[in-house]
Amino acid sequence: MQALDQDKKNTSNGAAGTSGSPAAPAPLIEASGLTKHYGGFSLQGIDLSVAEGEIVGFVGQNGAGKSTTIKALLGLIPVDGGAAQVLGTRSADLSRPAGAATKERIGVVFDTVSLPGHLSVADVGSIFARAYRAWDQRRFTQLAGTFGLDAARPVKELSRGMGMKLSLACALSHGAQVLILDEATAGLDPMARDEVLDRLRAFVEGPGRAVLMSSHITTDLERIADRVVCIDAGCIVFDLPKDVITDQMGIARCRVADFERIAASGVIPERGLRYLRHDYGIDVLVPDRFAFAESFPQVPCDRMTIDDYLALTLKGGVR
Repeated sequence: MQALDQDKKNTSNGAAGTSGSPAAPAPLIEASGLTKHYGGFSLQGIDLSVAEGEIVGFVGQNGAGKSTTIKALLGLIPVDGGAAQVLGTRSADLSRPAGAATKERIGVVFDTVSLPGHLSVADVGSIFARAYRAWDQRRFTQLAGTFGLDAARPVKELSRGMGMKLSLACALSHGAQVLILDEATAGLDPMARDEVLDRLRAFVEGPGRAVLMSSHITTDLERIADRVVCIDAGCIVFDLPKDVITDQMGIARCRVADFERIAASGVIPERGLRYLRHDYGIDVLVPDRFAFAESFPQVPCDRMTIDDYLALTLKGGVR
């Protein structure tokens, strides 16, 4: 506790300029205490941030609050409490004239294509050219070609995957600094997903850029995300560096006798032993799989995936 208090003191001194360390730059996307009540659902004090150079994966079950959070960040729905900002502009102002300049710098892809079906791919490019001052028609044409989009094809004839490619081509063609993506890789075949993920990683290598990406395809996040944030029933359940989950943690495959010995050993902190029972045994969340292997070399301990961690966190028991 004293160490924590000292860390807070040091942080305070740094902010005041007494330590000589420069203040950390403000996040490009930030929500603090964000609250929204519907009839049968509430966002409950959402804290979320995305820093420059980060790709943050936003995960959770259907109906957990991912899309509601994204809409609140973009100022598309009013909130009942808390505050949010994107690129230094209050989210509430993004739907007003005061936020127009900031909206030019935000690329957005939703999980459905919201373009009139009669427009052709080429028509979409022409309309966006009039909507965005920084529109890059050459880049849009190049991306459309790379994604296999026929310029003459109407939007209504595009598959879901091709519609996502069109939305991504638009989001990447107007000089955006921040990308906010809601299931943007849904419906894409594996090769197309690889292409999109490569482009997202290249995107954040530029200065002043960041990506917030909700996805049910956690293998995509394992490839490119820096952090993973999970929401469940309107609450943030965890916010962890992706490498902590996939490189440090493990999942022990135990028999009942193994489970009891692990629980009694104290290797995993009290009330921190999280597990899932199966017909064939018990899966145990291991905070440090390397230390665990030294203590229990006879118990198989696999590398943790994001899906494993989600299952153990959202469905597992705690002992």
